[in-house]
Amino acid sequence: DRVSTQSTWEAKGWHGQGKMSKLNLTLLETSITKILGDAVTEKGPTRGFAESVDLMINLKNYDVNKDKRFAGTVKLPRIARPKYRVCIIADAHHQEIAKKCDIPCMNMDDLKKLNKNKKQVKQMCQKHDVFLASDSLIKTIPRVVGPHMNRAGKFPTAVSPAEDLKAKVEDMKSTLKFQLKKVLCLGACVGHVQMPPDDLRMNIQLAINFLVSLLKKQWQNIKSIYIKSSMGKVQRIY
Repeated sequence: DRVSTQSTWEAKGWHGQGKMSKLNLTLLETSITKILGDAVTEKGPTRGFAESVDLMINLKNYDVNKDKRFAGTVKLPRIARPKYRVCIIADAHHQEIAKKCDIPCMNMDDLKKLNKNKKQVKQMCQKHDVFLASDSLIKTIPRVVGPHMNRAGKFPTAVSPAEDLKAKVEDMKSTLKFQLKKVLCLGACVGHVQMPPDDLRMNIQLAINFLVSLLKKQWQNIKSIYIKSSMGKVQRIY
């Protein structure tokens, strides 16, 4: 049975302390210092932009053809991707809120103008990293744009009228997803080089803890773990 296992964590007030017996905390902190020292000076980012910090994990003793493929999301303690582009497909209620909060939004009329054109829907998807949609509209979106958003991996997440839209957008910027597909390596953005070192460490620790919790044999399935900035050198932390 290779049906994917699904899991979600909320990192509310818990930063992963005491859970990292397999990870050398001193090595992690030294690696973070090296990454930030190379990428940031007193004058700002050395390469002219705030590089992301990525986590790369190689697995072992896992058969993607026989073992269950897992997928899970975790909300990190600190915002990892402040420039993450979130757009809401909004009803009248959410459209009003989105405009007040300066959140990019579209309505159903905007989607109808695409006329299910694959190229136009693809261009829309490329403009944004992720989509939200008012739950009153979520079921009608496939009928209006066709299957193309889903195929692009950009099908919207529903948001209810009772939810705080601005908070939901902030959550998306700090939510990380791991999904095992056909290869034994996983990667995710866990922060950026202008974060305080402790914030970056907390995000990395929680992300690793979460992934380990998804694995069949937990730490026995971890071969190696690396962190690096977008343009920087790779640092091995496990």
